[in-house]
Amino acid sequence: MADSVELDWLVIAMHHRSYLRKLCFAASGLAAVSALLAGCDSHPQVQAAHSEAAEAAAPAPAAPAAYAPPPSVPADARSFTTTGPLVAEQQADIAAERTGRVVQIAVQIGDHVKAGELLALLDDRALRTACDAQQARIAAAQAEVADWDAEEKGATADLRRADQMRADKIISEEDWEHVKYKLDETIAEVARYKSEAAVAESDLSSARLQLEQSRIVAPFTGVVGRSSVRPMQQVKAGDVLFWVTAEAPLRVLFTVPENFMADFSSGRLLELTTPDYPALRQSGRIVRVSPVVDPASGSVQVIGEVVRPSPRLKPGMSMQVRLAP
Repeated sequence: MADSVELDWLVIAMHHRSYLRKLCFAASGLAAVSALLAGCDSHPQVQAAHSEAAEAAAPAPAAPAAYAPPPSVPADARSFTTTGPLVAEQQADIAAERTGRVVQIAVQIGDHVKAGELLALLDDRALRTACDAQQARIAAAQAEVADWDAEEKGATADLRRADQMRADKIISEEDWEHVKYKLDETIAEVARYKSEAAVAESDLSSARLQLEQSRIVAPFTGVVGRSSVRPMQQVKAGDVLFWVTAEAPLRVLFTVPENFMADFSSGRLLELTTPDYPALRQSGRIVRVSPVVDPASGSVQVIGEVVRPSPRLKPGMSMQVRLAP
């Protein structure tokens, strides 16, 4: 009986050890498989395959929205604002018309001048002397012409008598030719002195013109905006000495996009402001619109007139322009 019980325990122990060995073998197999898989994942091709699979499984990103550039100008022309300079209808650079030395400066920057008013004077003493000399020359030539005119009249009368006496054979042919020669001589002398008088008159006109050019005057009523001359300065013909501008009427020059051409038409009212005087509100009116569009900027030139401009507005100031409401 004891032997039988011992035998049963021995069989049970053997079965238990066999089961444990199976479990250890299964665990070793799982570890080997895991190691093998880990080694495979470390290979580049395998990693790429896994990456492609992951990317394929990942959701696709949403497509970016189409870019819409902001509009370059407001859609409403009434809210469009631009800037432009104020210009006077009359403005000019005043240049010297002849070479000379400045002996007098009659105005300064900011002075108001009238048309024809003296701005500066060049040395004209030599020209005045030349004018006096040419006038004396003309007077002398005219006196000679008067004398020879009298001689011509007498020689003409002598020739008429000589013609009669020649026909009556009272005088010889030689005497007649002498009378005829005297008349021809007086006629030539009259012509010569008349020519001298004409040349002297031409020289006098040239001297007077240069004398007039010595006076640098304002071409119109306005204000002296710039001066670049000093006393005793030697100037040449063409040198700019002054810049004169009228104060009214004032124009404002500006450009608008071509898609606003219809809104900025002639006669439309404008509202003008300037950063120099923020509280100043000035009215304007479009007087001219260019019929040509600048292809480089896609804009047109517009000219506006300032209505009853404020005394504070000056040519050259920058104005902000918009359509009046």
